[in-house]
Amino acid sequence: MTATSTPPDLTTSTPATDGSGNRAIIAILLVATFVVILNETIMSVALPSLMRDLDVTARTGQWLSTVFLLTLAVVIPTTGFLLQRLTTRQVFVTAMILFSTGTLIAAVSPAFWLLLPARVVQASGTAMMLPLLITTILTLVPVERRGAVMGTVSIVISVAPAIGPTVSGIVLHFFPWRFMFILVLPIALGVLAFGVKKLKNTGTPGDAKLDVVSVVLSVPGFGGIVYGLSLIGATGPFGIPALAFVGVGVLGLAAFSWRQVRLYRAGNPLLDLRAFRFAPFTISVALLCVAMVALFGMIILLPIYLQQVRGIGALETGLMLLPGGLVMGLLGPQVGKLFDRHGPRGLSLVGSVLLVVSMWRLSLIDLATPIWMLIAIHVLLSIGLAFLFTPAFTTALNPLPPHLYSHGSAILSTLQQVAGAAGTALLVAVYAGRSAALQATGVSDVDASLRGIQVAFGVAALIAIATVVLAAFMHQTKPVEGAEATQHGAIH
Repeated sequence: MTATSTPPDLTTSTPATDGSGNRAIIAILLVATFVVILNETIMSVALPSLMRDLDVTARTGQWLSTVFLLTLAVVIPTTGFLLQRLTTRQVFVTAMILFSTGTLIAAVSPAFWLLLPARVVQASGTAMMLPLLITTILTLVPVERRGAVMGTVSIVISVAPAIGPTVSGIVLHFFPWRFMFILVLPIALGVLAFGVKKLKNTGTPGDAKLDVVSVVLSVPGFGGIVYGLSLIGATGPFGIPALAFVGVGVLGLAAFSWRQVRLYRAGNPLLDLRAFRFAPFTISVALLCVAMVALFGMIILLPIYLQQVRGIGALETGLMLLPGGLVMGLLGPQVGKLFDRHGPRGLSLVGSVLLVVSMWRLSLIDLATPIWMLIAIHVLLSIGLAFLFTPAFTTALNPLPPHLYSHGSAILSTLQQVAGAAGTALLVAVYAGRSAALQATGVSDVDASLRGIQVAFGVAALIAIATVVLAAFMHQTKPVEGAEATQHGAIH
């Protein structure tokens, strides 16, 4: 940063932060991030119950998921500023208070008009946690151990949204929908209380100033794209309103990027896009975005197939998806250790091939596909994602200099949300369009849905091929220190 904006001293820990203290800090942030990210997909199975109890239509009820993604897309870009301006404790406490408050309001909401803003408050807290976790790890963990630690982080990033439908299905089988929030609230409050008592600051805040114009531009930019993509999935094949919102989002992002370039000279961009000058960061972000398309597409399409085509209940659907989530979580730390020893390329290639194969196999499922085979395919897909997430996260962030830690993690988190929304919207649009076309020709609803799902998974398999290409360009990286970082970015 320039002299007009002093960055936080991210390379120096407080005296109280020794080795065991570092582990405690990361553990607190991991648990907190897992709890808040779990709520990103927990509503998917609950929508029918909510529609019935709150007397709303499917299109209205879908806003409970859409508004969560919209809020994440708008708030996450500001976390780069927040992490430079505030202390670790201040960001953590703010995030958990927001999340807990939103959860409490949601639990007692008598109607949809209050439940919707409760989800906004929840998402505002969620948006702060993942960049805080990643930035703290980059600050405290030496580069030779980051792979193992990032493997644990991959549990949070991939497993939490993957098991959201499972948790939702189990809760709804035994309790009313409010218990999805009632059961989470004491956990969130407990994490908050423990963090207030144990969490130490990991650096010294700087004097970065918030650029209001950038914040205003980020709303139609990131928000317009996410909302437009969600409209595609909600209203069927690519309609005019959806494309219009995506177009507004693209224009907003262009204006936002232009504004950040102008702010480089003052050293005060809201998101420092110079992180993209580092080739490993750019390649890994692209790889992660494609993987998120596959992950969120699978999260939405498999339950549709199991419930609407095969007639399986919400609880059984959730339990069928549980083994894959558990495998992904168990593999994360092990893949991280392999990364520290061997680097990212081999692991990423294995993961990308497994991703393509499993998506291709899902495109062939039919009414007679055995349940055990569906579980096996889902587990194989989860293994592939586990081999992709940890190497990509670590390789993306390793070469960044300390003053780009917070910005790099914020960019990564923002684009993940956009990619997740894109995956959901695109694959649901393909499914809905193909199903509607077949129904118009007299094909039964079940057969039309099945063929639509097959085509959607086929499209996902084609998209997943891009991960094989990107994985081939992955290689081990080391952090670049000081002012030389920007100059050497292109070399990496």
